Amino acid sequence: MPVAETRAATRADKGHAVNRRHTAMRINREILAIYWELARIIVPIAIAAKVLTEIGAIKAIAPYLSGIMGLFGLPPEMAIAWLTGLLVGIWAGVTVVFTLMAPGALTEADMTVFATLLLFAHALPVEQRIIQKAGPGLIASTGIRIAGGMLYALILHHIFKATGWLSAPLDPIWLPADESSGWGAFFIDLGMSLMLMFVILFALTWAIEGLKYYGAMEYVDRALSPLFRLVGIGREAASFTTIGMLLGVAFGGGLLIREARRGTIPPRQIFLSCAFMGLAHGIIEDTIVVVAAGADLVSVLLGRLAFAMVATAAIGLWLAMTSDATFYRRLFSRPAGA
Repeated sequence: MPVAETRAATRADKGHAVNRRHTAMRINREILAIYWELARIIVPIAIAAKVLTEIGAIKAIAPYLSGIMGLFGLPPEMAIAWLTGLLVGIWAGVTVVFTLMAPGALTEADMTVFATLLLFAHALPVEQRIIQKAGPGLIASTGIRIAGGMLYALILHHIFKATGWLSAPLDPIWLPADESSGWGAFFIDLGMSLMLMFVILFALTWAIEGLKYYGAMEYVDRALSPLFRLVGIGREAASFTTIGMLLGVAFGGGLLIREARRGTIPPRQIFLSCAFMGLAHGIIEDTIVVVAAGADLVSVLLGRLAFAMVATAAIGLWLAMTSDATFYRRLFSRPAGA
């Protein structure tokens, strides 16, 4: 090879190496920016929820919700556990159930209905703030989750009541330990959760970039697109919706924030993706927790996914009939930097 061509090839290789380094640095900066965004949401809200729990605010408010429990055939005391789950998370909500209710006081149907309420809507202050950062309005997206959970729980309650299915006394295979730990343990757990979140967010982001680089992401999107096409979610949002569905809102929503700011996903697709994630998210860990506590697997996994798909398809039809003026005024605000 002539010297001139060799030098040109060397310069090209160096140029590619520089471009790869710049790309890697840009992606890492984006990861840190999204992680910092998530941490700024999670830390103060987690502390606030802990304070509310410690001062007894949840127990004070819960009696006002006790009448709602009767709609689902649940004892009024379960309102405390429901409110705890709504504000703090599934683990806390399930823990409170076993501290409130005597052994044998609940049936498998009761736990399944209650678990449904928690699976759809839990840790709302944290998760809904993350969703809001991606663009969907806080009131609309929160309403979809709570209303969806209540509607599906109501359907299950009437099915169980009419058929007598799951009427056996609750016999959980796992009893959670009391989580009423002090502030020291709380901050240790919070720190460990934040570290784990960073590791997972970093790995997920680079895994997606790697799949895109080698062209594999196209095959993943193609495999998932028939499922999501049924509910109106396009291929451009499928990968992030899948991550949220499997691992939870924090991860799916965190990655979606990144794409929303790039402007690569249409706003209505972002809203629909967040709606689906709100109705069906964290199906690995969350499902394991409630099934171990005695909930029925078919109802909280397959039934929940089927309901989420039907509900998301209905939301998609509603969005199609919504004008841009109404959509941007009431349902969606463009993320900062978009």
